[in-house]
Amino acid sequence: MNFNKRISDLGINLPPAKAPVGNYVATKKVGKLLYISGQISINENGELIKGKVGIDLNTEEAYFAAKRCGLSIIAQANSACDNDLSKIKSCVKLTGYVNSKDSFTDQPKVINGASDLMVEIFGKVGVHTRAAVSTNSLPLGVAVEVDAIFELN
Repeated sequence: MNFNKRISDLGINLPPAKAPVGNYVATKKVGKLLYISGQISINENGELIKGKVGIDLNTEEAYFAAKRCGLSIIAQANSACDNDLSKIKSCVKLTGYVNSKDSFTDQPKVINGASDLMVEIFGKVGVHTRAAVSTNSLPLGVAVEVDAIFELN
């Protein structure tokens, strides 16, 4: 399947693949694996989606933030694959971090935002393993961060 065409058919606009802001790389290929560094929640206007889930954002708003992280992951993968997502064989794993209050327990529902997007775009290729972790803080005060591992053809 042509995943780039699927993105277009769904009316999805990928954000630009942003350069890292620290001493690391955005993507790294190791053998047939493509590692994508953590992508933080940024809305379609380029503004950070900040706050603590369960206080500043509800689960639905945080789901959207995780979906935005997923879009940035796909943008990074697209860039690493020279704008040819057909090079992706499988989404292996997502790890999602949710900046949430201590009593918040719906981290999996939040990270479904990124997971659902992977399956919507990649179909069976997008089915992955996952961890959804709570944290008391994330860089720049964002609500969600997600990283990924893909297998390449």
